Amino acid sequence: MSERGEPRGGFWRENSLTLAFGLAFLVTLAFQAVTGNAEFNEQMAVDGLQPVGFADYLVSSGFAVDVTENWQSEFLQFFLYIFGTVYLVQRGSPESKQVHRAGPESEREQRMGEHARHDSPRWAGTRDWRQTLYARSLGSVMGALFILSWLAQSISGTAAYNGQQLRQLQDPVSWAGYVSTPDFWNPTLQNWQSELLAVAAMVVLPIYLRQRGSPESKPVGAPHTATGVEG
Repeated sequence: MSERGEPRGGFWRENSLTLAFGLAFLVTLAFQAVTGNAEFNEQMAVDGLQPVGFADYLVSSGFAVDVTENWQSEFLQFFLYIFGTVYLVQRGSPESKQVHRAGPESEREQRMGEHARHDSPRWAGTRDWRQTLYARSLGSVMGALFILSWLAQSISGTAAYNGQQLRQLQDPVSWAGYVSTPDFWNPTLQNWQSELLAVAAMVVLPIYLRQRGSPESKPVGAPHTATGVEG
């Protein structure tokens, strides 16, 4: 039994959600590398150049930009969602707080300071910079991951773009020049708008639709107007 009296199910069961999605991530990343290498070599053949081996492709700017392009949009999605749901609400959605709780909430509600419990994280009970930092740590880390992956995408994208420029006997561009091109912003904005649409769908659809047993859904019999209620 856990400290809260919950039955324990062993390491694999207790971490099955993370393990399943982690494994799925690695599998899809591997298949992306294989198909990306094939597509890259097709383009090299069109340009009359020698194909690139799989190992060389894995450390190439072409593979790096394809991976980081998706990562930065995902981290942007979570960064905006984490901070947005502090103040913004949607009546009837399990993804939203109850309407009257909009805002950062009181220390009592957040179990901070003198209201921290014996099992609360240690920094939650402090009264200095540690509490301030920890109280915003999730959104801050997501924001930092977005910025880092965006920079990685832009740097690797610059290298990939200049490689294409040289193959076409054109002058390379600087990093600042690349991030001002449509070649950079067109796929970036495509990823951003798809992520924002997905978030909006996850907020609105569970108001009226249900998935039995999922914490992302309200209980099947919950009224449409119930807000912040999870299954």
